[in-house]
Amino acid sequence: MRKKTFAVAALLAAVTMPLSACGSGDDGKKPVAVVSEDTSRKAATVLDTPFEKPDLVLTDTRGKQYDLRKETAGRPTLIYFGYTHCPDVCPLTMNNIAVAMKSLPKADQDKLRVVFVTTDPDRDTPAELGTWLKMINADFIGLTGDFATIQAGARTLGISIEPTTKDKNGKLVSNHGTQVVAFSPKTDAGYVLYGEDATVEDYTKDLPKLVKGEKP
Repeated sequence: MRKKTFAVAALLAAVTMPLSACGSGDDGKKPVAVVSEDTSRKAATVLDTPFEKPDLVLTDTRGKQYDLRKETAGRPTLIYFGYTHCPDVCPLTMNNIAVAMKSLPKADQDKLRVVFVTTDPDRDTPAELGTWLKMINADFIGLTGDFATIQAGARTLGISIEPTTKDKNGKLVSNHGTQVVAFSPKTDAGYVLYGEDATVEDYTKDLPKLVKGEKP
């Protein structure tokens, strides 16, 4: 497995994560800033300086207001920004996490919060998000709302998202960073990143530690 460690100065100098248009062929795998990297493959990127959890109040799949910080306080939390019409990266990422979660004891599954924030709120209504997530894991939390608010929240994690546009074939696509950010139940800080190449095996190995707020 591959481990990347971000130094404070390098992280502060970096503006945003690379974008990936789901289905566009852009793999978006380049890291923001790597200080040291060993040659073994590790999916986790452990941050020297953790991210603060985004101060987001959005709408969940029931149409209710959801205060991200309040609702996930003191709980291990994975946050991902994507959209339901994505043909590849988004469903793969969510399915990988869902499969890995099944290996956790039921008590740990109940503690873990997996939050999917749409980057395409015009199409991803609460009902649309709810239907899509139920096919993956009914306990996953789906959030939608004002695009500018979502974009600003993603930016605090160094993740870029852009308004949905049409590609050269006239298909609507959402360009967004594809990182999963893991937040510690001890500090509520985002201290680990996973790229789109993280596998079921990677999450299966790391989730028991993430649930406890430990480094993978």
